[in-house]
Amino acid sequence: MAADLQSKYQKLASEYAKLRAQIPVLKKAVLDEQTKENHFKEAIKEKEQSIRKFEQEIDSLVFRNQQLTKRVEILQSELVDAEAKDKKSKNKHNDVSLSTSPRSSAIGEELKQKIEENERLHKQVYNSDLEYKQKVADLQDRLTMLEQESAQHQQVLQTTQQNSKVQLEKLQNEKAMLEIKLHEQEKLSKEAKLRAQTAEQQLKMIQTDLTSKLTQATKTIRDKLPFNDTKFRDLNALNVPTHDRKHQLKAKELCGQATNLVQDLVQGLANYYTYVEQRTKIYPADGQIEPYSEVNKKFCQYLHENMQYLRPVEQSFRAFYNSLKEDALTTLETAMGLQEFAHHFTNFVAYSNKIMPYQLLSLEEECSLSSCPEALAAKNKELYSVVQKLSAVLNKIQTYVAVIAQQSTVSCDHPKTNQAIFFEQLSGGLELFHTVLKELSTTYNAKVTLEHQLPTAPSKLKTTDECVMSALVHLQKCAGKFANFMRTNLEFFCATAGYRTRGSSISTNESMEGPKSSPVVGALRQKSANYMASLHRQSPESVPYRVAVENRRTLLSSTESRDSLAQQVTNFQERTKKLEQDKEHWMLESQLMKMKYDKEMQKVAELEKQLARTSTSAGSLEDNMDRGLLPQPQASPQPAMFIETSMLGQLETSKGGLDDQATREELIKKHYMQRIDQLTSQLQMADSKAVQVHAECKALHKRLSLAEKAKVKTQEEIRTANQSVTQLKDELQTTTKNYESQLSTMSDHLAAMNERLMQQQDEIEEYKARLGAKIKKGKTK
Repeated sequence: MAADLQSKYQKLASEYAKLRAQIPVLKKAVLDEQTKENHFKEAIKEKEQSIRKFEQEIDSLVFRNQQLTKRVEILQSELVDAEAKDKKSKNKHNDVSLSTSPRSSAIGEELKQKIEENERLHKQVYNSDLEYKQKVADLQDRLTMLEQESAQHQQVLQTTQQNSKVQLEKLQNEKAMLEIKLHEQEKLSKEAKLRAQTAEQQLKMIQTDLTSKLTQATKTIRDKLPFNDTKFRDLNALNVPTHDRKHQLKAKELCGQATNLVQDLVQGLANYYTYVEQRTKIYPADGQIEPYSEVNKKFCQYLHENMQYLRPVEQSFRAFYNSLKEDALTTLETAMGLQEFAHHFTNFVAYSNKIMPYQLLSLEEECSLSSCPEALAAKNKELYSVVQKLSAVLNKIQTYVAVIAQQSTVSCDHPKTNQAIFFEQLSGGLELFHTVLKELSTTYNAKVTLEHQLPTAPSKLKTTDECVMSALVHLQKCAGKFANFMRTNLEFFCATAGYRTRGSSISTNESMEGPKSSPVVGALRQKSANYMASLHRQSPESVPYRVAVENRRTLLSSTESRDSLAQQVTNFQERTKKLEQDKEHWMLESQLMKMKYDKEMQKVAELEKQLARTSTSAGSLEDNMDRGLLPQPQASPQPAMFIETSMLGQLETSKGGLDDQATREELIKKHYMQRIDQLTSQLQMADSKAVQVHAECKALHKRLSLAEKAKVKTQEEIRTANQSVTQLKDELQTTTKNYESQLSTMSDHLAAMNERLMQQQDEIEEYKARLGAKIKKGKTK
């Protein structure tokens, strides 16, 4: 008894805890119901107002209809009265007419006949008069016309006679001129015959020459050209075909749209597999209380490897889209990138086939649990069949993708006429894929709702199931978009590309008719285009040839004779030093000569004064000349003079010869000392300037090296910045796509949550009803 009470108490406590947990949900539901009730009340008020308006309008229309019916009745009564009056008046008139006599009727008939005959006779007379007058008028008109025609004929006859005379004179003159021309033409015909004979001779020579050249050309063609690639269909397939550029642009645009759809589909499948992996790790065993089964371990391991098979599918299709070019034809025969995509898609389908048995075993394991009710087991069986359908649909799509990709191989045996059927089957497979995903989402939603009703369902399982449902809804939308894309563009995919190859492309085999293009045409065309671009590469801008030759000569001469130039510079410097020394020497000499000249001029002036003073000459001419040559005694700077007396006379001699030499040497010494000081100061200035220039050159060299380093660094920074900008753009595109997908999934999740709230409200009402029933049962007990 105690154990039973304890178990009952525990059950009551658990039920109480459940009810306690449901109280806030019920409160929220009550508040929502109150808001809905207020909203419905307002809506009811608006509806009542509209009903009142409609009732008023109906009353007014009824009143108007009554008025119209009354008016119609009045008009009908008036019409009946009018018809009765008309009938009465007709009856009265008939009675009067019957009372007339038969005699008056006979007289009236005779009178009518006479009157009609009289009218007929008058008409005949009138018509005969009119015919007579008409005939007379017609004859007069004809007479006047004939007279006019005769006058005109006479005038024409006169003019024709005059014209014939003039024409006769002209014809005679023309005859004379033609005779002259005939003689000239005979001369010209003779000359033309001579020219024709010479032309015939030249034609024969040219024919012989052309025949010889033709034989040589045919021989060279036969020897040098072993085959004609346009003659054979397989060789002509290697030529670049001419095609419609608009068709190629549209094909590239559709491939870009398909790339985005494949990306979305891969992302949806990856999300679905990851969420299924998380769910398998939570239910039926979470790995903490109960260990995972071997099936679920393998299943989770394989699900974790989904991106190894999904990422190559997206990358291969994107690589195929990037390999397309706007100026090259793209058909199934030249689309070699589809082979890699088909290979990776085949690997993905094999991967899905590999994980399908584990998924089915996992569902069987869930059904084998003791807590699994019969309804949930039935839903698991439905999900079991839907998963098998999904695997079959994927295998179907894989077969047609492989067949379409095989068209670009040489060993393909399918004719081109079957390509449209392949695309139609692929479109049908995608439609079936969409319907199967829709069925999968509905069955999984029903399964999830039943699982969440179980008391043992954890909260993590609920959140993970919501994520799986959102992933399924997103995957369903992506599949619907892909199926719609194929359905709308199926006509373009099935249509043949508007292109043709050179030469004869017609084959005797009916299954291989039409132009053929090899898969390697695009690669060969790109190689040839690159080769032609390398041949026609523009030469960079350069210095003109003459200037370059002159610069080279000067550069060679300067590099070869650098030492000689340095030697010439040193020689020129020495020569300049010598010339400066000579210049200084001659400057000193000129100064000394100037001093001497000044002294001689002073002496000449003194002698002239002495000659003027002495009126009588006291000696011979020689003595006077010696006196005239004597120096001035009063000049202070002059040297000391002494007089020598002899028998011939007196002679003044000076002792300043040695003094002049000493002063000259001192002046030279002073000048050289000053010059040495000046040159040393200039040398010091030049050394300081050279040191400064050298330092500036070093600084400029360092600045130049730093600037080059900074230039390289800035170029690298610009390159990295451009790369980061492109990376940011790509990230922005990916984030926007992710946000859009997340928003779509969130909207789907919100819709699912609303559905769940409605279901919870229904469950709350059921619980309320159960609680009321339990309370009533307790009261009755």
